[in-house]
Amino acid sequence: MWYRWQMAVSRRALINDIIVMLDRTKKLSEHFTLAELTKTNYKTEDNNDPPLEAVENLITLCENWLEELRYLYNVLYVLRPSEDYFTSKDVEPLVINQGFRSYQVMLKMKEAGLNPSETSNHMRGCAVDIRCIGIEHALRMMIILLDMADTNKRDFDELFLERGGTVYWLHFAARPKDNRRKIGFILK
Repeated sequence: MWYRWQMAVSRRALINDIIVMLDRTKKLSEHFTLAELTKTNYKTEDNNDPPLEAVENLITLCENWLEELRYLYNVLYVLRPSEDYFTSKDVEPLVINQGFRSYQVMLKMKEAGLNPSETSNHMRGCAVDIRCIGIEHALRMMIILLDMADTNKRDFDELFLERGGTVYWLHFAARPKDNRRKIGFILK
């Protein structure tokens, strides 16, 4: 059985604490902080601060998908059979390139010549871009996410393997409802 981190405080109390103080060091789950999921290279007046609904969506994404993906990837591909996930020093983290994106950040991206969607799941805190070390790494993570969805009867909205030049990442999104299970490859 896969390990699920149990929060000592209620989910609502955690969300309120994060919003009131907007403490980016707060953990959304055992291995992911608000800072990781709101970082951006674009300076905006709103500091890319997520609204309450986006924080709730980020917590759900971390708890229901990212923690399990991190665990399974390490158990299947990184650790030796004799190593324990919870005590090994060889566990590889999931590196998030981007999570939440505010409207102001989206506008800055457009000014920089990028083409972000104005209806992106990132803007609701429902999507992350996960850094990958090459195509094999990305494909293995895609397979794990698909297996997780099928095994646990959970649905997701988008799973795209993307490439820009020689850099690969996975765009993964899961909404609270109306998931479309879109899968694709966007290789530029």
